[in-house]
Amino acid sequence: MQPAIMTILMLVWLQLKHYVADYLMQPKWVLFAKGDMRRAGGYVHAGIHAVGSIPAYLIAGLGLTDMAVLCVAEFIIHYVVDFIKVDLSARSKSGPDSTIYWALHGGDQLLHQLTYAGLIFVALSMSGG
Repeated sequence: MQPAIMTILMLVWLQLKHYVADYLMQPKWVLFAKGDMRRAGGYVHAGIHAVGSIPAYLIAGLGLTDMAVLCVAEFIIHYVVDFIKVDLSARSKSGPDSTIYWALHGGDQLLHQLTYAGLIFVALSMSGG
């Protein structure tokens, strides 16, 4: 498969996965636990993202070891980004009617999208694509 097509397919999968994981698969117990390292919510959420990326890595033709490395990397990055966003949001005490709330939300989403760009780059480098 041509690298450009592989890149687009991976990107489309990661975007769909992100929408489902961030907006459809976050019950209240996950949402309210993401800022607390002692509660499972943030770990479950980051795990859903990491495992949900496996089809993108299959598109790139990665082996199990490379997929596992990228899944662990995404898990850690996603957890840390969300944890920091929750912490900053709590400190700002702002709600959805404020600019700071949307700036934090947008920054969080931007960092996740940049993570996907990095994961695609690394996956294609690993696969030789």
